[in-house]
Formats: sequence, structure tokens, C-alpha cells
Amino acid sequence: MTKTLSFAAVHFTVAFMVGYLMTGSVWVGGALALVEPACNTVAFHFHEKIWKRIELRRSGDRRGAAAAMSV
Repeated sequence: MTKTLSFAAVHFTVAFMVGYLMTGSVWVGGALALVEPACNTVAFHFHEKIWKRIELRRSGDRRGAAAAMSV
């Protein structure tokens, strides 16, 4: 979860800067920094869970794959 939160912090910062530099508006930059990275962070979390399940399946550990999806 720490990796996900670190990713979120970087993503929020980048989204704000891109929005601000493109529009000159702190409000637009702030809105982009809240909406887009928040959605992406949730997607990233599930992306990691799916890949963990795939890796466990490839290793042949079926019980571990089931446990990974329930977390």
C-alpha cells in the first residue's frame, strides 16, 4: 500500500502541474490533480492485485492466488 500512496503523491503533483501549465488556472490544475490521479490510483491498486494473482498462478500456487484476490 505504501507503493500505491507514493505513486499517488507523484501523480497528483504531475497532474496539477500539467493542468496549471496548460491553463494558467490553479482551479483547473487542482481539479485535474484530484480527479484524474484518484481514478488512476484506484485502477493501479487493482492492476497490482491482478498481476499478483497472475504471478501466483504461474508459480502453481492455487491457494495463494485465491488469497490474493480476497485482499
